[in-house]
Amino acid sequence: MINAVIIDDERLARQELKRLLEVHSDVDIVSEFGDADEAIAYLKDNQPDLIFLDIQMPGKDGFQFLEALERVPNVIFVTAYDEYALKAFEVSAMDYLLKPVEENRLQEALNKVREEISNEKETEKQKDDPKGVLDGNDQIFIKDGDKCWFVELKNVRLFESEGNYVRVYFDKSKPLILKSLNNLERRLSDKDFFRANRKHIINLKQVAKIESWFNGGLLVTLKDEKAIEISRRQAVKLKDRMIL
Repeated sequence: MINAVIIDDERLARQELKRLLEVHSDVDIVSEFGDADEAIAYLKDNQPDLIFLDIQMPGKDGFQFLEALERVPNVIFVTAYDEYALKAFEVSAMDYLLKPVEENRLQEALNKVREEISNEKETEKQKDDPKGVLDGNDQIFIKDGDKCWFVELKNVRLFESEGNYVRVYFDKSKPLILKSLNNLERRLSDKDFFRANRKHIINLKQVAKIESWFNGGLLVTLKDEKAIEISRRQAVKLKDRMIL
């Protein structure tokens, strides 16, 4: 089940969204709020899988609401305004739905959430099983066209998704391999590697500097001076993992 919360100051908008969600039997609306501050208080003690979030609300808008959260679940923005779409994806929203919500767009958005939750569960399952998990001392074989490398993982500073491929950064090389970032994440030890965002996995031992960034995120600079943004949601996970 996907435990979801609706946050929208318009009662009729909440009712319409609940009506559309009735056909999705795996989505359970555990609570709803017309006030951002009430929702913040609720989320301090509860961790739903998903929130449907309006942007234009009295008191706090949707972005201010997210900044006030310690932990950010999956977010689908539901709004009557299209001008905030870019900013929504900058805070790692799963999707951005315009009112009135179309059933097919709601289906697409929920499929993204289902995939994300499934990937997270599969990753955690594999991390709990040490068999097959690779750390910095392991070596991997990489082939890109006619070129081949046998590389120690501790020398790989970055994995970067490019469509159906992943670019592997080590030394002065950056070959492409036919692999998904999600599959790679399941194989890599979380003691050495961290999923910074949907496009990058970084080697924590290759980090030179970490700075605060926009919307509660972080900016990581690797030893090769390449800068990688860590979303607010992932920044919380990194802080939890690294703090004493």
